[in-house]
Amino acid sequence: MPTLAIGKSRRKLPGRMPHEILTVAEMYAADRYAAENGVPSAALMENAGRAVADEILRRWTPRPAAIFCGPGNNGGDGFVVARHLAQRGWPVRVSLLGGCDRLKGDASYMASLWTNDIEPLSADSVRDAELVVDAIFGAGLARPLEGNAREAAEAINASMATVVAVDVPSGLHGDLGRAVDGAEAVTIEADLTVTFFRKKPAHVLVPGRLLCGEIVVADIGIPYAALRAIRPRMFENGPSVWGTRFPWPQPLTHKYARGHLVVVSGPAHTTGAARLAARGALRIGAGLCSVASPPDALQINASTLTAVMVKPFSGVADLARLLDDARMNAIVIGPGCGVGRTTREMVAAILASGAAAVLDADALTSFEAEPDALFRQLREPAVLTPHAGEFSRVFPGLLERASTRIDAAREAACTAGCTLLLKGPDTVIAAPDGRIAVTTNAPPVLATAGAGDVLAGMIGGLLAQGLPSFDAGAAGAWLHGEAARRFGYGLIAEDLPEMLPQVLGALRAGLE
Repeated sequence: MPTLAIGKSRRKLPGRMPHEILTVAEMYAADRYAAENGVPSAALMENAGRAVADEILRRWTPRPAAIFCGPGNNGGDGFVVARHLAQRGWPVRVSLLGGCDRLKGDASYMASLWTNDIEPLSADSVRDAELVVDAIFGAGLARPLEGNAREAAEAINASMATVVAVDVPSGLHGDLGRAVDGAEAVTIEADLTVTFFRKKPAHVLVPGRLLCGEIVVADIGIPYAALRAIRPRMFENGPSVWGTRFPWPQPLTHKYARGHLVVVSGPAHTTGAARLAARGALRIGAGLCSVASPPDALQINASTLTAVMVKPFSGVADLARLLDDARMNAIVIGPGCGVGRTTREMVAAILASGAAAVLDADALTSFEAEPDALFRQLREPAVLTPHAGEFSRVFPGLLERASTRIDAAREAACTAGCTLLLKGPDTVIAAPDGRIAVTTNAPPVLATAGAGDVLAGMIGGLLAQGLPSFDAGAAGAWLHGEAARRFGYGLIAEDLPEMLPQVLGALRAGLE
């Protein structure tokens, strides 16, 4: 076969993985950029298929393999995978959706290099296979699987075979992170997905991320300069997004230079939430932290806090006077505060103070009846931290109208005029200028009471140290997830701040 040129791409810095997320349209633009700058499209297809084969060879010894190819470029990648596995002694069967006469361009060329039999794609194609390569459809599929493709997908999912998906599992829309027509659609469930150049939303959003299994991003020769032409606005959350701006303490620093966070406590029976937030703030590096305590909560807060100070206040006017001290440069309100008029008035006083603000939980729900009243007061620096239920109270119907959680969070941040963090297994951080970070490291053990209170405090602590809102939200979410991941099973909210020294130490070492 002819030798295919391999394009050049910029080497990655040690410890820095690509973090941009490209939409399907942006990925097509990257392919076009490569072709326009001297990288043949056939070379990209050859490199893609070989990358998939290499990942298979790295993990498994030869075994009966079934390669399921579709009628487009994804199918062309599959023919390359089949050829490379066969050359390494694997017993390979290839099945094709439609005839070879339907293949065009590079896909047709790659099929011509496969000199063994090609059988029609059907549910029976999976018989005796111990490994299946799903190259039926890629990220651009805009319709549900039907006919033979659907039957084959169902047979693959029902089989005991290991499944490797090319780009995305067939049936999964690259931008939506789910099948096009919802719950009744069929999507292949992969053990390994190999995608190319950069991840797409389907690789980071749930359920798509879970359907992909392990995800590998392969360099196939698209020049790094394509990103400068595309200028993506979405990123997978991690230190490469905010690490260079993280507020590490400097040799001559002192506690007053590291910010003073105030956490507003609720009444006596709900004070634990504020204390969790305060502990998270101190552990993330805030120089000082105080809990503003109403009279009935003063004794319990004072008796249970040590490094965290207690600031008594009685009523909204008293809280406003407390915040006249400009040294108290960041405030968290919401955890355990209670829902109602008093909380709304405290939020107004906080936003009028000019200090950086985190609005969580009850601080958001209190505006359910009149969210526009909140939007009129919001400004940067501020971070809203709703889970899906709280989000729907302040932005009613938006989650249902939006195509994805990314779109919903972006629109909400624009409406609110400040940074918004939409919590979940794929927490989305959105800036009002359109930037997005999607967090993928949060383990399911974070589904525990008080975890969100700690996160609010961590973000507040970063704001107090001067980190911009978007970076504070993104860094807080990633460090929160990493602390939970390191602790593992049995996690309770109190454990999260205590894991931060380990997490921060590892982060610092990784950035040096």
